[in-house]
Amino acid sequence: MQSRFRLTRSEDFKRVRRIGKSYAHPLVVLVAQASENPAHSVRVGVAAGKTAGTAVHRNRAKRLLREAIRPYLTSLASGWDLILIARPGLATATLADARSALLNLLRRAKILPADES
Repeated sequence: MQSRFRLTRSEDFKRVRRIGKSYAHPLVVLVAQASENPAHSVRVGVAAGKTAGTAVHRNRAKRLLREAIRPYLTSLASGWDLILIARPGLATATLADARSALLNLLRRAKILPADES
């Protein structure tokens, strides 16, 4: 993922987790919050807690999430900060499963237009 699309600062993660609205799916949790600067492109942070499994499973889950969102970064509504949190089943899921779950969440949050796929 290009650096302009990354949410990296700890303060930003805390702000999004504290103020943002969350949307849940069995594989992924999306936390979305409008950015402090609406002119910025969408920024995405990826996390996987210990409930997602061992370090190998957590890293695989994060790689899947990054790859699943990559094609949609340019078509997402700008001015949003997003956090994607992996759930335990994601480590064994396929890329198609991860992409489907992510599309579902982005549409529910009204960040991705309904006609995009």
